[in-house]
Amino acid sequence: MTSPRYHFISGLPRSGSTLLAAILRQNPRFQAGMSSPVGSFVNSILSQVSAGSEFATLVDNAQRKDLLTGLFDSYYRKDSDKSVIFDTNRMWCAKLPTLLDLFPDAKVVACARNVAWVMDSIERQYRSNPYENTKLFGNNMGRSTVYQRLEGLAQHDQLVGFAWAALREAFYGEHAKSILVIDYDLLTQAPEKVIGLLYDFIGEPRFAHDFEQLAYDAPDFDLQLGLPGLHRVRPKVEFTERRTIIPPDLFEKFSKMTFWSDPSGSAANVIAPKPDTKEATV
Repeated sequence: MTSPRYHFISGLPRSGSTLLAAILRQNPRFQAGMSSPVGSFVNSILSQVSAGSEFATLVDNAQRKDLLTGLFDSYYRKDSDKSVIFDTNRMWCAKLPTLLDLFPDAKVVACARNVAWVMDSIERQYRSNPYENTKLFGNNMGRSTVYQRLEGLAQHDQLVGFAWAALREAFYGEHAKSILVIDYDLLTQAPEKVIGLLYDFIGEPRFAHDFEQLAYDAPDFDLQLGLPGLHRVRPKVEFTERRTIIPPDLFEKFSKMTFWSDPSGSAANVIAPKPDTKEATV
């Protein structure tokens, strides 16, 4: 049996990764979905065979590579009818040396969005479930006000801060040419054009997607997080303008974290609106 081609979806939360997976999985040759446990499995295996573990001297680099390759193939054996696998995890941007050694032809599609709107989206999810202590926050103090919630999430070891730091590392790193950054707003405004460019980037023949008949939901996963509807994708891809619900000082602060709109100094591929316009630049 021929092994599938592996590509990866990563980037910021609330920036279209589940939407992108819902679009891609319409192609019968593709497998894509929400975040998988494969990234955690990779970290767990490496911790068991690295320095500091009693087993480190028993496993050489060739075996480590075989273990990780086998992990991907074993997890996706259920999708043996698919020739292209997209695995989703926010940590992949921080694992490019590993991924590209395992799969030299792999590409990483990094979903991005103005960080202020990422925070706005998370805050909306939180406020829409007032009877849940979502697991996004570790304790009552961490969830007590919008300032503590959002500034906590921006820390480099938390949901948004980690993903942002990983994306920035990949964007300016030595493997940046293997990354395609897709801006959420442009994906929702011009999905056909954006997805066509994605197909070109990964070297696959284009497919006629239906951007008005999407279907994706993960109710059980979302309920255990205390955020029902977090991964529900609306049937139609469309851009919706709205006013932010977060204080203006927070919105201004987080807006300044949007670094990918200026690709100078990076070899990364970027699909995003030109500054102050809705015209795409690649």
